[in-house]
Amino acid sequence: MKPDIHPELTEATVTCVCGNVFQTISSKPQMRVEVCSKCHPFFTGQRKYVDTEGRVEKFRQKYGLNS
Repeated sequence: MKPDIHPELTEATVTCVCGNVFQTISSKPQMRVEVCSKCHPFFTGQRKYVDTEGRVEKFRQKYGLNS
C-alpha cells in the first residue's frame, strides 16, 4: 500500500431512523441512515406489496382472473 493516501479509520456510531444504534469502523465518526437490518422489510419478514393505481385489478380484469 502506498503511504499517506488512505483515510484514517476510526470507530463510528451509526444511528437509524428507527432508533437502532450500532458501532462500526468508518472514515466518518458518525452516520445517520434511513434503513438498517432491524427495520428493513427483507430482514424483518414484513414485506408490503403496494397496489398502485389498481394495476393488479386491471390485470385480473384483463385476463379474467378471479382471486
